[in-house]
Amino acid sequence: MPAPTVLVPAYRPGPALLRTLADLRAARPGWHLLVVDDGSGPAYADLLAQARTLGAEVLTIADNRGKGAALKTGLAHVAATRPGSAVVCIDADGQHAMEDVVAVGERLLEDPDARRVVLGTRTFDGAVPLRSRVGNTVTRWLFTAATRTTLTDTQTGLRGLPAGILTWACSVPGERYEYELQVLLRVARAGIALDPVPIATIYLDDSSSHFRPVVDSLRVYAPLLAFLASSLAAFVIDTVALLGLQALTGDLLLAVVGARLTSAGINFTVNRRLVFDGGRRVRARSAAWRYAALATVLLATNYLLLSTLHAAGLALLPAKLLTEVALVSSSFAAQRAFVFAPRDRLTGDGQDDPTPATGAARTIDATGR
Repeated sequence: MPAPTVLVPAYRPGPALLRTLADLRAARPGWHLLVVDDGSGPAYADLLAQARTLGAEVLTIADNRGKGAALKTGLAHVAATRPGSAVVCIDADGQHAMEDVVAVGERLLEDPDARRVVLGTRTFDGAVPLRSRVGNTVTRWLFTAATRTTLTDTQTGLRGLPAGILTWACSVPGERYEYELQVLLRVARAGIALDPVPIATIYLDDSSSHFRPVVDSLRVYAPLLAFLASSLAAFVIDTVALLGLQALTGDLLLAVVGARLTSAGINFTVNRRLVFDGGRRVRARSAAWRYAALATVLLATNYLLLSTLHAAGLALLPAKLLTEVALVSSSFAAQRAFVFAPRDRLTGDGQDDPTPATGAARTIDATGR
């Protein structure tokens, strides 16, 4: 089995990249080092040449496309040129302690055939910058609400991927910072486990980061926020219809069914066209049948919870609020995995489609020039 490959996406890197490569070469001489230069430009040619002298293979993307594109370029290159090699993804700014990088790689080697993503997860103890603490807390809450999976660190750049899932990882959408969260959102649907490994929490001067707080945060949160906005709109429509039908008929079951039919059509259309990236690639009729099946289950659950809370003495509106909050994460996970999941992403046995991701590495200059 080939040695692991350490993949480092780099955009306008500093001296920390060279220190990281030197430390890796000393710690694990047999591991392959791969740097993907994400369009840094001629000014960084000398530094990247020094990376080659340290034994790293350097790929260059002509124009800056984003961290996600650089990661997928590197993953596709490893899958094509080093079959069987697992990949450890790290950041170029020296944020990861060398013992933690090695620990993630060694965890992969313990069971190289396991379908899992090994995550170097920080504990966020001690003096953590406010922006980082708030950002991770918000992302963690949204991720848990959407997937019912709890992770202490959803933004870590230290990740290990076995060789068997590299093609799958190249198929995950996202070109910039949002790509890493998209991977986490899709692992369960693809039958891939998450394997957290505790690592040190290291923070560097903000000047070493190319993360744009507003623009890139919106990219990261977009999949979750879009669904929550769609769900909020459906909730408003559903609630207004529920209260109106209940007042007109006095029949809670009729009001619940009528309100849900009214809001479901709007929610289905919005989610298929705007929220789930695979929705447009799924036949509308097939998705509609699956959505109807899911809606029936959610409707029955909604009615049971709502009637129970209402019978217990809770007013209809607060009972409705509690019911919808309880079901929103289940609805998101089910729609992503069942209703709007493109069937061409997986073969019939649930394994990765062996066809390589097209175009993932064709824009690079493999010589680094």
